[in-house]
Amino acid sequence: MFKKLQSKKNKVDALKGFESVMAPTEVPDGMYEKCPGCGATLPLQALQDNLWVCPHCDHHYRMHAADRIAATFDTFNVFNHIIKTKDPLNFPGYQQKIDSLSESMGVYDAVVCGEATIADKQVIAVIMDTNFLMGSMGSVVGEKVTRAFERALKQKKPVLLFSASGGARMQEGLISLMQMAKTSGAVGKFDQAGGLYINVITDPTTGGVTASFAMLADIILAEPNALIGFAGPRVIEQTMKKPLPEGFQRSEFLQDKGFVDAIVNRVDMKATLLKLLELHEVKS
Repeated sequence: MFKKLQSKKNKVDALKGFESVMAPTEVPDGMYEKCPGCGATLPLQALQDNLWVCPHCDHHYRMHAADRIAATFDTFNVFNHIIKTKDPLNFPGYQQKIDSLSESMGVYDAVVCGEATIADKQVIAVIMDTNFLMGSMGSVVGEKVTRAFERALKQKKPVLLFSASGGARMQEGLISLMQMAKTSGAVGKFDQAGGLYINVITDPTTGGVTASFAMLADIILAEPNALIGFAGPRVIEQTMKKPLPEGFQRSEFLQDKGFVDAIVNRVDMKATLLKLLELHEVKS
């Protein structure tokens, strides 16, 4: 979607440098988007002003990392930004795809990490972005998430993570799957030290990310109607050879089953996160 919304230069400028306050992406005037939830025709500028939430049906669009940061944090200073995959399998066309996405989006993989603040609360923030190879987890994503928890442990700060992923990255094979154990181990050490970890599940969060660090948080929030699971519902239905319950693998269904603590509308997310930090007496 963002390829339609902005020029290559705008997208790169939106993320390069990560100044203390993150600038949202720019949307040209006179452009519209049809809501996949209710079919309403929406001005893109109005959508951006409403944090990419349809004002008619509350459909939550997927967000670029820059917009997510601007909507959530008061300051954001990136760390470990330029880490690139070594293409361990020499997968055909993989490096070229990575380079192209990095140039067009201004990020070097599917996760952005930074030292951030919400009001006066200091946190380590981790934002995943499905615009980069569907947020798939390869060696770089695993390394950056692990380093984020290690930094939070050293600085004694809470971790706020926005998960969004299509699962493990097939172009890195077994190395991608190894990131599940690596990131889970980092979360475990952080937890043993008494650190606070809050995860916000966004649409979609599936595969190896769901099976590892995404579901290990102390508090698990989710955006409305987010797809959450390991395998996709179609694969499960074909395997089980029977219909799945209505709303299966959506955030509301998982909240009802106890896997999600609360569903929070995006426009209320910043205030909710601040309240949670205050309630847990997280010190700046």
